[in-house]
Amino acid sequence: LQDLMGFMGAVLIDGPKAVGKTATATQVARTVFRMEVDRAARAALETYHDQLFASPTPILFDEWQDTPDIWNLVRRAVDDHSDKGLYLLTGSSRPRDNARLHSGAGRIGRLRMRPMSLFESGHSTGAVSLAAILDGAEPSGSPATLSIPELIERIVVGGWPETIDLPERTARAWLSAYNRNVVEVDVPALGPCRNPGNLTRLLASLGRAVGTPLRRSGIAIEVGGQNGPIDDKTLTNYLDALDRLMLIEPLSAWQPHMRSRTRLRTTPVHHFVDPSIGVAALGVRTAELLADLEAAGFHFESLGLRDLRIYSQPLGASLSSWRDTQLNQEIDAILELPNGRWAGFEFKLGEAQAGPAAESLLNMASKVDKEQHGEPAALVVVTGGRFAYRRPDGVLVVPITSLGP
Repeated sequence: LQDLMGFMGAVLIDGPKAVGKTATATQVARTVFRMEVDRAARAALETYHDQLFASPTPILFDEWQDTPDIWNLVRRAVDDHSDKGLYLLTGSSRPRDNARLHSGAGRIGRLRMRPMSLFESGHSTGAVSLAAILDGAEPSGSPATLSIPELIERIVVGGWPETIDLPERTARAWLSAYNRNVVEVDVPALGPCRNPGNLTRLLASLGRAVGTPLRRSGIAIEVGGQNGPIDDKTLTNYLDALDRLMLIEPLSAWQPHMRSRTRLRTTPVHHFVDPSIGVAALGVRTAELLADLEAAGFHFESLGLRDLRIYSQPLGASLSSWRDTQLNQEIDAILELPNGRWAGFEFKLGEAQAGPAAESLLNMASKVDKEQHGEPAALVVVTGGRFAYRRPDGVLVVPITSLGP
């Protein structure tokens, strides 16, 4: 945030509710207008908005999307001043599609906030730097001493600032209330009233489908329940609402040039912004996940992707997934850097799974056209294990509890 404020006139901090956007922004703001509840500020916006901008800077407009006219006013105010870091906007949903907003390019920087990574919450040592291994460094350093049950508990508790220090039972109650507010308040506030029962079943269905391409027909049946499947347009609206609330982050399909006629999947893979949302929607605890390690593996993959998104954000990287539909082979995440370099990642809860995962990464890399994409910067298996090392075949094995930015 400080970096962006150093060269942008304004900064937008967005992300789902309760990730700490306002708490972060108020540390640097001198004036705070909470547009969601401040009636006087909303009235001033409609009658004489210049008085809002006459306040000491930096000025924070919290939950700005409730008064979307703020966007264009901030953009204009940035044009009228040469100073940087004057305005902050925080928001937990994107405004309605019919909001007439001018581009803030060159004027308003953007910062996405997510729930806290294991490194941020103190459950990873960060001894293995993502940036360093992409530059060829050897993985080394001790991981945090989390057992598999303790690591799975991190999936259940999540990375929310409110829950990271709570016991599991209390965290689950908080997350249950969070999901209930999503389906009863947040989603209906985005448009026509939607059925909370359907939305509750949708979150549970997405929780079961985490880490897989969405089967829309199957989800429609599960969401409709005894009333029969909901129609596809309704499902699209539901998913769009969750996307606007920034609660889901589909992982798009990587479409590289291949050396052979490999048929690649084009359907995105589904993930929540934090694995705890899906686990809470399913009502499962650490004990149930330990009893079903296959399901736990999918949620561990979602945990790993959350952290990889956070660690790769300062690098300007993008993430996608890869699957050869002919051979039914897939790679959990492909990381692409702005300069075209790329890396492959597999997430495996058990240390013993590192070998097969490494073979999958090497097989995928052998099919990519090196003349078009170059050699991978790194091939990495992220595990729930204890040791960081480079295998003889060159694949890196890194405990998630030692991975950091």
